[in-house]
Amino acid sequence: MKKISLIIAMLSLGTIMSLTTYVLAQTPAPAIPPIATDVTAEDIVKFIDNLPRDRVSDRPIRSVEVTGDYRVGVYGVFRPKEFPGGSNLHQVNTTEIYYMLSGYATLVTGGEMTEAKQENENWVRGAEIENGVSRRVVPGDVIVIPGHTPHWFSELETDLTYLIFRPDPDNRIPLVD
Repeated sequence: MKKISLIIAMLSLGTIMSLTTYVLAQTPAPAIPPIATDVTAEDIVKFIDNLPRDRVSDRPIRSVEVTGDYRVGVYGVFRPKEFPGGSNLHQVNTTEIYYMLSGYATLVTGGEMTEAKQENENWVRGAEIENGVSRRVVPGDVIVIPGHTPHWFSELETDLTYLIFRPDPDNRIPLVD
């Protein structure tokens, strides 16, 4: 009987601690409710169609402040088959979430960069990646690349267009309306 009472007491204490942690972890609602931001399919198509075609273009469509004191950016990218580019490592906490719109390629993430060179305080550029995870990407795929993760398109079968969503907990990306 003592053993059952002890087990019940431990389970009750665990439940109370879990609920307390859950309640305390909730972010309080802002005094003024935030407004949603729209990026329509028409906005995206128009934006990407107007990107330069002679180089890799990675530009903000919209970036906004959101509840919780961070920013989220929506970027449009055109990557021509003729310019695959080298490997990249962003030394920041911003995650990149790729949503592939068109084209076919091989994306490598993780591993070790070859010929790595510090371009600025937050960016390392290299030639390739060794011992990374390789996957073929196609329209409709979503790839989540955490900050501090090397990434590289090792092969472009076609031109690529894709969106990058960048949740930025450090408020580094500029606001774009």
